[in-house]
Amino acid sequence: GPAQKFSRAQLLAWVKKKIAQGHTVHAVYECWGFGYTLHEELVRAGAHCIVTTPMRLNLERRRKNDRMDGRELCVRLSRYLDGHRGEELKPVRIPSRAEQQRRELGRQREFWKKELWRMENHGRALRIEHEHETLSAGWAGPRKWKIIGPQCSEFVRKQLEPLVKQIRATKAQLDRLTKEIEALVAEEKIPVGLGALTVSLIDGEVCNWTRFVHRKAVGSYTGCCPSEHSSSGVQRFGAIDRHGNKHVRVLLVEAVWRLLRWQ
Repeated sequence: GPAQKFSRAQLLAWVKKKIAQGHTVHAVYECWGFGYTLHEELVRAGAHCIVTTPMRLNLERRRKNDRMDGRELCVRLSRYLDGHRGEELKPVRIPSRAEQQRRELGRQREFWKKELWRMENHGRALRIEHEHETLSAGWAGPRKWKIIGPQCSEFVRKQLEPLVKQIRATKAQLDRLTKEIEALVAEEKIPVGLGALTVSLIDGEVCNWTRFVHRKAVGSYTGCCPSEHSSSGVQRFGAIDRHGNKHVRVLLVEAVWRLLRWQ
């Protein structure tokens, strides 16, 4: 039938109605920044739900709307269920609630770290604009602020003092999350060359190491596979494709740089 619009409650009621009538319901939607709540509710309602990676659904036309995307997703789902598993849909692994919460600790730490950088840089920009002077690293710490504070003009100091309180509170939150994350990994499981924080963050992102069926799957998940443009007898490889988990890739790059610089 033609595409219809449902609220979430209406969709779940429709699925339950079809299940009660003896039908088998298959659903698909693209994974984005909305979590897996809808997937869990559809499964509880009795549907078979697939969450696929975001993709460009229509390669021929320069037109895109919800109706066209919905139709194309249904066509791909039909082919996928008929056995054409190749490039029709790319299902993602659905983490459990415990795995989602474990992973969220690392991403919350990343958020607070960026907030800390943002506020420190905002303070530097403020002083540069009004006094043509910068602020050193860690300028909001108790020891450095005792020295830097009196050196600033009254106006700049008045603007920086609330920022100092926020930076210290953010730093305390960042330290608390760091300790909580490090405590989740046993010391005997930390390989040589990596710290407890890096190992724990990678564990949280991967969720379950037994998900990989062969070595190439690990490279694909990290997005470290080389890009390729080959035809006939010519084979060309390029930079990594970056199609995997960007959080894991950042952690791996940081680990390599630490190895080169300090170990």
